[in-house]
Amino acid sequence: METLFWLILSTLGWTLIDGSEMERDFMWHLRKIPRLVSERTFHLTSPTFEADAKMVLNQTCGIECQKELPAPKLSDLEDSLSYETVFENGTRTLTRVKVQGWVPEPHQNLTAQGAPVRRKRQVYGTDSRFSILDKRFLTNFPFNTAVKLSTGCSGILISPNHVLTAAHCVHDGNDYIKGSKKLRVGLLKMRNKGSGKKHRGSRRNRREARGGAGREGSREKLKESAKAGRRRKESARGQRAADGMPSFQWTRVKNIHIPKGWARGGRGDAALDYDYALLELKRAHKKKYMELGISPTVKKLPGGMIHFSGFDHDRADQLVYRFCSVSEESNDLLYQYCDAESGSIGSGVYLRLKDPDKKRWKRKIIAVYSGHQWVDINGVQKDYNVAVRITPLKYAQICLWMHGDDASCTYG
Repeated sequence: METLFWLILSTLGWTLIDGSEMERDFMWHLRKIPRLVSERTFHLTSPTFEADAKMVLNQTCGIECQKELPAPKLSDLEDSLSYETVFENGTRTLTRVKVQGWVPEPHQNLTAQGAPVRRKRQVYGTDSRFSILDKRFLTNFPFNTAVKLSTGCSGILISPNHVLTAAHCVHDGNDYIKGSKKLRVGLLKMRNKGSGKKHRGSRRNRREARGGAGREGSREKLKESAKAGRRRKESARGQRAADGMPSFQWTRVKNIHIPKGWARGGRGDAALDYDYALLELKRAHKKKYMELGISPTVKKLPGGMIHFSGFDHDRADQLVYRFCSVSEESNDLLYQYCDAESGSIGSGVYLRLKDPDKKRWKRKIIAVYSGHQWVDINGVQKDYNVAVRITPLKYAQICLWMHGDDASCTYG
């Protein structure tokens, strides 16, 4: 099974390039990106953090709907790319931005690959997900970049201090959800086999050796029975650790950035195109992280495939990996049928393309998994699993969030 899994990762999962695709230009190409300049920052009232998490939007502009939309105005983009920042102490600001050097991109022809209409939610037909249990995979790149949020979502490490996730993991479009005030991020680590198992027993033995002979017998029996039960539970936990079950090193979040296109605050519906958020960690980690990349068109994806890993709710605390082909695309969204459950929302969707300078393969994040959504297509509701693409403007915004200015955000 392990050999088969590794074969999938090294062939189908990563490249999926057949003979007809060998001549295609499957490379990362640096491109000049627009500048996002912070114009002014306002202090807002502190949020109440009382909203309930909402995994599916009430109204989502579908593929046909998006085709009918007019090209966005620069002023509308600047409003959507302005952003809120919530700090650890509960205070909140709004930063207005200006966009410089933006060249409107032509509306993409939507890809239609004849995908059949699906009716089962989130897991479609045969479940094609892989639970990553071997610590040789869990503790190494790219799987070690996946993180778990205390609100139940997933995310991905994109710097020593930053995690990218879905906006609706912390905000419902109107207010911040319960649990986001004291948000924590869990980084994968492996339990040490047998750690912490002997100290309690050794202390008990020392106490008994110092003279517990005069204690009441029945009380001793009750205590011994309780301790035996604890030892059995600890033994079971130790066995899970030996079997590869991960644990998490939890780190507090210093601040949260959310685009105004999502955080509408009651002024219109949240836009799925802006369902992404950046979390700044209170303490830097030492793990390898995955860099951001600008999402290429489906024709530029090896085999048309995307990949992501997260902590699906139906597989408690297991890291789950999947890959699948993209069925449809718009300028801002990737529509696909990757098998996934709700806990994987916020996972970083990535590709493996060649670095043109070093001629080596490199993985980059090109989208954020937003979850299962119903969209309107020709007046008919159809369900997809949707990911939000990293466009040049979104790349510039996330880069600004990470660095505090646009000096390091010239090319992406």
